[in-house]
Parts: sequence; structure tokens; C-alpha cells
Amino acid sequence: MTNTQTYTVSSRIDDRGDIARIRFSPKSGGQIIPFTAGAHIDIYLPDVDLWRQYSLCSDPAETGFYEIGVLKDPNSRGGSTAVHRLATEGAEFKVEGPRNHFPLDETATQTVLLGGGIGVTPMIAMAKRLHALGKDFVLHYCTRSEEVTAFKDDLDGSDFADKIVYHFDDQDDSQRLDLAQDLPAPDPDTHLYVCGPQGFMDWVIGAAEGAGHVPANVHREYFSAEVELSGDSFEVECAQSGITVTIGPNDTIAKALAKEGLKIDVKCEEGVCGTCITDVLSGEIDHRDQFLTEDEREDGDQLCACCSRGKGKLVLDI
Repeated sequence: MTNTQTYTVSSRIDDRGDIARIRFSPKSGGQIIPFTAGAHIDIYLPDVDLWRQYSLCSDPAETGFYEIGVLKDPNSRGGSTAVHRLATEGAEFKVEGPRNHFPLDETATQTVLLGGGIGVTPMIAMAKRLHALGKDFVLHYCTRSEEVTAFKDDLDGSDFADKIVYHFDDQDDSQRLDLAQDLPAPDPDTHLYVCGPQGFMDWVIGAAEGAGHVPANVHREYFSAEVELSGDSFEVECAQSGITVTIGPNDTIAKALAKEGLKIDVKCEEGVCGTCITDVLSGEIDHRDQFLTEDEREDGDQLCACCSRGKGKLVLDI
């Protein structure tokens, strides 16, 4: 069941690199809904009519507020610029969640966190939790330069500052991230977590799995993705509602069904958040998302209706 609440911006810091650090507190007072490291919240931006997901960087032990970091990205579809414009102190927002599709395995004996740019936000929450548990971990934080490295002052003053390794693109090669040296040897009890731009993530994931780390131990969260939505037409039958539609070359399952009055909740429209996951009863799926794991794709029983397509005919359990 959707849990929508109203939160107020209780503070905002405009940090380095055009990143706004924003704290949300319950409008009605009291405590936030508890969350675990790796979780995100969904924020509704009314003037652009968009829901957007932002990873929480605050301490999971915090009970009074959620904190996010938002990069003002001129190439975004309007979400980040809207947040920067609207999220002034005292402003109210509809918030859903928290949800966690990127959970931290707290049983690991060794954890490596790899954040690229604004992708460091969930890593900060994970680092705080791992430190509280007394776990062995390291946080690799990669940015273009020290001048655009948000959170650095707080991280340098944290109790786990000695666990943080910075990598800046504009400095010499000796301090840049070297996956051949910086990744530990594969081990069943070693877990890797990566978040950042798609190219950065693909590089890290490919290198880690190529070095022998099993996919189940290489955790990833995409905050955006380049997705090709078009393709050959195909048919979708909805078993429960009795609706059958043809999805055209430039349409999506979610949009085509919405025209028939069957609404599937959609948030990111890029296949990264998992909101629109829909059960599939039969048919061959053309997965376009970055949310499902390879094992989940091979099961062939669910898809992201915002972007994935079918080959021939799909029967959905809706």
C-alpha cells in the first residue's frame, strides 16, 4: 500500500559541485519512518508533475529527518532542477517510502563501497551503518576534482575518515581508482556496492565480475540510465482485467495500458527504480531496464512496464 506523507524541508546546504544537501522532517512532527542503509525516498515535484527517487545519505540511526543530496544536472529531464528551485527551507513535499532496493548485507566480513559523483549518497549511509556495527569496510569516492566533492568536509570529520579513499580525475594517475589494485580478491564473504553514472558503474561491475566476484556479491543501484524505448510492435494481454492491446513501435506498456484505463504506477520512466514491476505469466520479454538482476531476468516472470518490451505476445498478471 502506498504511504504518502507530507514532509517539510528543515534545512538545506548548497555544497560543492552544485549539489544541494536537503533534510526533510515530518510536517506533523515526531519521528520519520525508519529506514535501512541503501534506502531511498520518492519525492513528488508538482510543477513538473514528476516523482523522483533520491537515495538517503543520513545515518540509519537518525530518527528526526531524512537527508538526500541532489546534483543540479542540466541534462536531466527536469527533476533535479526542480528540486534545486523548490526545496527551500519550510517548503512542503509529498514523500513516499522509504524503500530499499539496494540493501546492505550486514553479515559480510569485508565490504567495499564505490561511489561515483552523486552516487556516493547511499554509500555514506552504508558507511555510517558499517562503522556502527564495527565492520571492515572501505569507501572509494570518485569525482572530477576536489573542488566538486560534496560531503567532503563532513566525511573528513567523521569517525570513519580513515576508511575513505578519494580519487580525483584532475590529479595524477597514482591516486585514481585502479580496480586491479583497489578491489579485494573474490571471497564469498566480501561484498561490493557501486552507484554512480552508468559508464562508471558498467566499468566497475565488469571489472569486478571479470576478476571473479560472483554477481550476487556485486550490488548496484543506477540512479539514471540511457534506455531505448522503441522497438517492434507486440501484443499484451492482461489476464485479470481482460484487456488486450498492441504496443506500437514508439509506445510503452505502461502508457498503452493507461490509455485503456489500466494504470500501472510509474516513477522513473528509465527502468531504474522498480516501481512499475509487473508479473508476467507467459511470453518472451525484451528487458530494457537496469533494475532486475540477470537471475531475475532469466526467470522471465516480471518486467519493468515503463521501458521493457515483448517479442510476439506477453500475458501479464494484471
